Amino acid sequence: MDKFRYLVVEGPIGAGKTTLAKRLAPRLSAELLLEQPSENPFLGRFYQDMARFALPAQLFFLFQRARMIEPLVQPDMFGKPTVADFLLDKDPLFARITLSGDELALYQKIYEALRPRAPVPDLVIYLQAQPGTLMERVRRRRAGYERGISEEYLAVLAESYARFFYHYSGAPVLIVNSENLNFVERDADFELLVSRVRGMKSRREFFNLG
Repeated sequence: MDKFRYLVVEGPIGAGKTTLAKRLAPRLSAELLLEQPSENPFLGRFYQDMARFALPAQLFFLFQRARMIEPLVQPDMFGKPTVADFLLDKDPLFARITLSGDELALYQKIYEALRPRAPVPDLVIYLQAQPGTLMERVRRRRAGYERGISEEYLAVLAESYARFFYHYSGAPVLIVNSENLNFVERDADFELLVSRVRGMKSRREFFNLG
């Protein structure tokens, strides 16, 4: 795993990306870079009224993520690796779901201005799960700002992620079906995933645990 200086875990809400990033960071002796949804003052209102609050919620996240990855643009080869739970290249995915017309055009202009400063990950681990599974996990963690999330929204999100990563070629990708992979409570599952990451030989591989 020493070859990964910048590793990203991605996936729709409830896929387990933050949990996996937290477990991988100490294994890599890496710095942990986590997005902070609780800092977004528009997020709770967005889930209640998407049309009204989509643009400010999306722009807040864009600026937050861009600021967080800025130190990685000129990496210190002798410093610690980094494990993050977000990929800036994926940001427009949410915008295309929730924005339209002039708001989408404004978002795209701002995104294009920030994008050149985003570093390319050495590996992206993309976690997949069915919408029902995502919904169950979201309900279980009971984050206040997520109370307005519907299974219909998660279904659209999961489909959008699948479409994005089907075409994504910016970095090597390990696509992981997280339906039956419990890397939170089962150490054996986590070790299987670590082994699979270590064994990556091509730019796109799949991992599905029965």
